[in-house]
Amino acid sequence: MHTDYIHIILADDDEDDILFFTDAFDELKINTRVNTFNDGEELMNYLNDDESLMPDVLFLDLNMPKKTGIECLREIKTSDKMSGIAIAIYSTSASEEDIEKTFVLGANIYIKKPNDFKKLKKVLSEVVSINWQYHTNALNKDNFLLRL
Repeated sequence: MHTDYIHIILADDDEDDILFFTDAFDELKINTRVNTFNDGEELMNYLNDDESLMPDVLFLDLNMPKKTGIECLREIKTSDKMSGIAIAIYSTSASEEDIEKTFVLGANIYIKKPNDFKKLKKVLSEVVSINWQYHTNALNKDNFLLRL
């Protein structure tokens, strides 16, 4: 178990979004380690490996090849080993259907990807600063969608 940094995983197939995301964390004054995966299958192989370090927060894109974010979310939330992972849906979609579906499946927060670097840094800072124990125990629709 690590305590000196926040372990972040981003699963996203868009190289520009990955770069944007990792650059934002590089600029934030928060001690993090960020791992990235380009598709849902790669992510799930990592999470299912007994040697893998579970993330403190998983940022999960919905539209990925091989295995979608929804499929990953279902698999994570039905696994005893992974069900405690805090999951932030990180998507370009703002459709009510996607928001509702991911809420019902047990994601902790929904973030529409900001297209502005300053906003992205603000969102990421807020998400990693959340007391997830409180946030996951008091989960309700009002605090699910993170609005900028």
